[in-house]
Amino acid sequence: MHAGRRPHLQAPCMRAGGLLTALLLPCAALAGTTTTAGLGNPAAVDLKFTVNIDKFVFFRLGDGAWPTLSGTVNSAAFVLTPSIPGGPTTPVVANNTAANWNGGAPTFSVAPSAGVTLAVEVRSNGGPVSLRAAATSPLTNGTATIPMSEITITSSNSLLPAPVIPASGTGSTVTVATTDATNFVTQSSANWTFFYANSANRPAGNYQGVVTFTASSP
Repeated sequence: MHAGRRPHLQAPCMRAGGLLTALLLPCAALAGTTTTAGLGNPAAVDLKFTVNIDKFVFFRLGDGAWPTLSGTVNSAAFVLTPSIPGGPTTPVVANNTAANWNGGAPTFSVAPSAGVTLAVEVRSNGGPVSLRAAATSPLTNGTATIPMSEITITSSNSLLPAPVIPASGTGSTVTVATTDATNFVTQSSANWTFFYANSANRPAGNYQGVVTFTASSP
C-alpha cells in the first residue's frame, strides 16, 4: 500500500464478530437506509372505516314466514247460527219452514267458538317496535254496519301483544320489547286469536271489513 492512500471502507464491513455491528452502520448510512436516530420514530398513517347498517322492520300476520313476504291478505271469518228457543229446533234454511217457538228472541252462537288463529312475527334492528290497528273499512252489509271493536284479539306471547281494534279510525299502540342485551334487536313470534264479541243483535247479512295493522320503529 502506498503512503497517503485512503483505506477502502467496505473491508471493515465484511469482518465477522463484534466489529461487524460497529462498522455496518456507517456503510448503511452511506447507502441511504434508516440510521440509529430514525429507528425510534417509525412512519404511521391512519385509515378510516365506515360501516352503514340500514334499519329494518319485518311484520307478518298470517302467511309469509321470514324473510319471505306472501303478498296475500289473510281473512278471519265467523258464522252466527240462530237457536230458536222452545225447541230445541234447528231451523232449516228455506221459506215457510215450521219450527217450534215459544216467542222468545233467538240466540246466536258464533263459530268457530275458539276463534280464528293466525301466526304473527316481528323483527327489527332499530329498538322496540310499536304496533297499532286501524279500522280501514267497517264491517258493512249494505247500509248496516258493525263496529270493528266487535273483533277482539288475544296473544299467545306477552312479549308480542296484540293492539286493540278500535270501533273506527286508528287505535292506541302497544310495544314489542327488544329481545337481546343491546336493546336494539327485536325478534318475537306469537299466535293471535281473533274473536267476534257478538254483543248485540244485528240485521242478517254478510258483513265484510278490513283492519290494517302497522309496525313501526323509532
